[in-house]
Amino acid sequence: MKKAVFTLAGVALSLSLAGTSAQASALRVAADPVPHAEILNYIKTIDPQLDLKVEELTSGVNANELLANGDVDANYFQHVPYLQDQEKALGKTFVVAATVHIEPLGIYSHKYKTFAAVPDNATVAVPNNVTNLSRALLLLQHQGLLTLDSRFAQATSTLATPKDIASNPKHLKILEIESPQIPRALDDVDLAVINGNYALEAGLIPAKDALGLEKATGNPYANILVTTPALANDPRIKALARDLTSPQVAEFIRSHYNGSVIPVTPQS
Repeated sequence: MKKAVFTLAGVALSLSLAGTSAQASALRVAADPVPHAEILNYIKTIDPQLDLKVEELTSGVNANELLANGDVDANYFQHVPYLQDQEKALGKTFVVAATVHIEPLGIYSHKYKTFAAVPDNATVAVPNNVTNLSRALLLLQHQGLLTLDSRFAQATSTLATPKDIASNPKHLKILEIESPQIPRALDDVDLAVINGNYALEAGLIPAKDALGLEKATGNPYANILVTTPALANDPRIKALARDLTSPQVAEFIRSHYNGSVIPVTPQS
């Protein structure tokens, strides 16, 4: 009788361990809903052998903290300059597993159809995190709306802030807002500089609706798959990296987003 009990207990333990192993095999990836989670869900259809669990991010959740704490195995939502700033803030080191696509930052307006029509003292909403704030100011400079200090005339690793504005002929008022909230502010400001993913989530079509867009060529803000040093050589991470940079996924991005999201993988 005791032997039977021990045998049953052993079977139960084996099943429990098997279940734990199966759960552990799922690759947990935190991603913004658009376009990142959409791209990952497409990968689930073309590579069903990869057990992929997509964790869609909500406003206020720091996906790098999730990764550092072991709550996810990877994240897919950010570019390298933002990651580097996060590494400093969190005191952590992460690994770029793949470089996937570019979401050109755009300038939008519900009030004006051209930059020439923008009046003096107009209010411009920009992202309040340091990397995308700098990126927004550089885009405003590229569109001729303001001029930054001369050291920002060429590519530089230094991040621009409103204090670096050297010339502001329209006396634009720079309003720093949390990036996900900027689309909601469009009716309350004259211009808004919006990240591509948040523009898409708000129903905007960057390639069509933006008054001005970043150039894709030479753009240092490509979105990346990020993991930890401990998981950098994990076969599941490597498989996902291959999928994300495959011609098939690049074609999905091109056809699905019509220039609003641009794959890094060259067109075959």
